Amino acid sequence: MADLTTDFLGIKSPNPFWLASAPPTDKEYNVRRAFEAGWGGVVWKTLGAEGPPVVNVNGPRYGAIYGADRRLLGLNNIELITDRPLETNLEEITRVKADYPDRAMIVSIMVPCEEQAWKDILPRVAATGADGIELNFGCPHGMSERGMGAAVGQVPEYIEMVTRWCKQYYDKPVIVKLTPNITDVRKPAAAAMRGGADAVSLINTINSITSVNLDTMSPEPSIDGKGSHGGYCGPAVKPIAMSMVSEIARNPETHGLPISGIGGITTWRDAAEFISLGCGNVQVCTAAMTYGFKIVQEMISGLSLWMDEKGYTSVEEVVGRAVPNVTDWQYLNLNYVAKAKISQDDCIKCGRCYAACEDTSHQAIAMSDDRTFRVVDEECVACNLCVDVCPVDGCITMEPMAPGEVDPRTGKVVEKEYANWTTHPNNPGAVAAE
Repeated sequence: MADLTTDFLGIKSPNPFWLASAPPTDKEYNVRRAFEAGWGGVVWKTLGAEGPPVVNVNGPRYGAIYGADRRLLGLNNIELITDRPLETNLEEITRVKADYPDRAMIVSIMVPCEEQAWKDILPRVAATGADGIELNFGCPHGMSERGMGAAVGQVPEYIEMVTRWCKQYYDKPVIVKLTPNITDVRKPAAAAMRGGADAVSLINTINSITSVNLDTMSPEPSIDGKGSHGGYCGPAVKPIAMSMVSEIARNPETHGLPISGIGGITTWRDAAEFISLGCGNVQVCTAAMTYGFKIVQEMISGLSLWMDEKGYTSVEEVVGRAVPNVTDWQYLNLNYVAKAKISQDDCIKCGRCYAACEDTSHQAIAMSDDRTFRVVDEECVACNLCVDVCPVDGCITMEPMAPGEVDPRTGKVVEKEYANWTTHPNNPGAVAAE
């Protein structure tokens, strides 16, 4: 069987599945249950400096976005960092790490953007025996208004400065957790690298308001008639997270920077996709909060079976496999032509493809009197909308045309693929590529 053991920054864990810094990792009881369920590591919920206590709301802390079947698609939270005493957390981290030496233990930290604050807390974290730290530069609510979290993560100069402090006062791996609430994630990643970060993790939650109660006219979750923006996570953020991960992985300035992937990971397939885009491991939160800690067992077995089928013997062999195929739009092969094909054996004659194409696309699907649907090749631009709206998996497919065939829509002969498409005269990005 495939070996799921990972070595991330020299930190070994039995599998690439870590729990992200969040409510599931807030105390010893939870973390022990997580390790017993099979998680390869945890990032302990963010610790703050000693001083005035962190006070969380005592009303609803989460808001949700559901699919049609009430499947949880997105979760909005307004919870702050841990509200438990620093010393209590440190004692529990010490005990858990001692009892589970083969599991990764990372401690998330967020203190004021002052050198002394970091200098004070880092030796105390080091004394726990934890394997490394994660700098929380991503939290978009509550703490950011106090000059921490995303308020630091949105300023590359601050990221570089604080990372340098941590590398100066802490001798184990430093992971910088990045905020998605920024225009170009490559800049904070490069700043972390300049500061000496051993890795980055992303994405943290997306600034959001998920819904408004139209009776009380208050955003949800509502606290005594008022609501606030919070952090959005769950399956809905996965596409955004993967895009940002890929941008860092393929950016020459951050090439080789290890990445811990976060954002909507619910299944083994999600994890494999993140890993293929350059992540050495993945962190999970919402899936565990939705289905419980034992969901990791499905992730482990699924990833292992897939790796066996594909012939991969280690996770490392998968890391970054898809990165070379991520490119800018102008370098896509404009000579490639595909057409939609409908399987009459699988079609249930619901008409979704016809309605979508007829009303909003290219009028490339015809409907007969007996509700048989066929593709009009002369009009089809292979936009894939019919595939996406069809409720039957595999009923509609996109079939590439072979070189030498005539595209009935344009009348042009489908050309051969070019070995170096970036220099082909029909490629609008050819000049830039040269």
